[in-house]
Amino acid sequence: MRAALVARPLLVAALALLLVAGGFAARSGVSWYRAAHDDSAAYAVERDNALSAGEQSVQNLNTLDHNSLERGLDLWESSTTGELHSQLVAGRAKFEEQVRQAKTVSTAKVLSGAVTELDDRAGRARVLIALRVTVRAPGGEASDKDSRMLGELTRTEGHWKLSALGQAPVGDTSAD
Repeated sequence: MRAALVARPLLVAALALLLVAGGFAARSGVSWYRAAHDDSAAYAVERDNALSAGEQSVQNLNTLDHNSLERGLDLWESSTTGELHSQLVAGRAKFEEQVRQAKTVSTAKVLSGAVTELDDRAGRARVLIALRVTVRAPGGEASDKDSRMLGELTRTEGHWKLSALGQAPVGDTSAD
């Protein structure tokens, strides 16, 4: 039999190629299975979902047009949960009156963002968002303000919503 295999080099090459291809297929299958069942991939997806929701919610809460005030405030409420949501609902009428009198338009643009903490099991996350808010008052020029916001997110019914929001502390930038 050995002599027959040596006499047929094409058959030997085909068998060797078949073994190499089978080994490659088995290794690829194992790698795919491990990647598909890797918790770190699911964690990364949840982190990205929290960041995206945090950026959008912070942008929503810093954008408001006196011409479409109801829609803007409804968006604020739909972006929040918990104590923050309760505060917005409770102060809505007074805030609405102030914005109507001031006739301002504010728009926010997210410059960058990061998830600083994520507890996927508890459904809690913290984000740091840098944004530029442009405020236009009637008859005046627009003014831009860059700020950094710290937000806390809570996952409710599969969606991330802001449950707290505040200014991030800024370090001392003066030169001595």
